[in-house]
Amino acid sequence: MGRVGSRPLSALATVAILAGAGACRVQRIDRGADDPVDGVADTVAADEAGGIGDWTLLSDGTLDAWRGYRRDDAPGGWRANGDTIAFLPGTEGGTLISRDRFADFELVFEWRISEGGNSGVFYRVLETESAPYWSGPEYQILDNGGHPDGGAPETSAGANFALHGPGQDLTRPVGEWNYSRILVHGALVEHWLNGALVVAYELGSDEWRAAVAASKFAGWPAYGVGSAGHIGLQDHGDPVWYRNVRVRRRRRTAASQSA
Repeated sequence: MGRVGSRPLSALATVAILAGAGACRVQRIDRGADDPVDGVADTVAADEAGGIGDWTLLSDGTLDAWRGYRRDDAPGGWRANGDTIAFLPGTEGGTLISRDRFADFELVFEWRISEGGNSGVFYRVLETESAPYWSGPEYQILDNGGHPDGGAPETSAGANFALHGPGQDLTRPVGEWNYSRILVHGALVEHWLNGALVVAYELGSDEWRAAVAASKFAGWPAYGVGSAGHIGLQDHGDPVWYRNVRVRRRRRTAASQSA
């Protein structure tokens, strides 16, 4: 936003995750299977081979799965080409959101950003607000080395923007493709970047409420409260490319609902 050795997931164990300035104690999300983390294609292929598919492709050469925020069509600056969705400034701008709404889900995608560029991926976005970031938390997309926001963990690539940051910079050189995963399960959220878990937090927890109260989000009562909403790709005025964007819905088990 900016305006204003990997391991498979374990079964719902409570762990401390380094998140920027401090450790956030949250439950880990049980993904239900070991998975490779080198790229979207590997993850999806392994899941399908194991009979745990159900992935929906959101970058199929069209923008049919997307539209603009609070509008029916896609802003002109967004283009689809093969498995890639790109924002190229110079024409009509605006955040792109999924036509479908998602509650609990797993989103995998690859991204690359222009030099000094900034973008982001929102989730559980509500269209009741003036802007998508008034309601939807954001997975930060950034050229860490070329943008001022890269100097602070909580605004660097992979961060839960302005609230929780990675403990180290795991981005690849600007112009190269990075691989990301966002898992949302009830109140539990995980951000993965290039094969490593970099941020984990619990929506509505005492720690989360304190972080929100100390941020610009304190003035936006709808921020982070939606139980379901749209996925959004942010136009921040810089060229950005997303490819192999896939999502699948997660179902809560009785054990996870009672945990």
